[in-house]
Amino acid sequence: MANHKSAIKRTRSNEAKRQRNRYQAKTVRTLIKKEAEAKGSNPKDLTKLLSSIDKLAKKNIFHKNKASNLKSKLMKRANKAKANPEVKVAAVKKAATKKKASSKKAK
Repeated sequence: MANHKSAIKRTRSNEAKRQRNRYQAKTVRTLIKKEAEAKGSNPKDLTKLLSSIDKLAKKNIFHKNKASNLKSKLMKRANKAKANPEVKVAAVKKAATKKKASSKKAK
């Protein structure tokens, strides 16, 4: 345990920052997973996602190379979906039927 008042305050602030960083990183990871399931849905959503990844890299929550790799993968997926729109529609329909089937099994 810390003995100095400033060390105690520093420990407290470090924990608050750690929790905030974890929340932000988890939120972006969740958005990335949703974007992957959507197969390149809305360009505005993708833009927001890319900017949030950049912000996390700037704050050193994500390493700059990891951020770059994530953005690259997202753009590849988005470009592939833009090139083949019929694949996107088929993937969305397939995902929708899976959700319906799993919800029926749960009942």
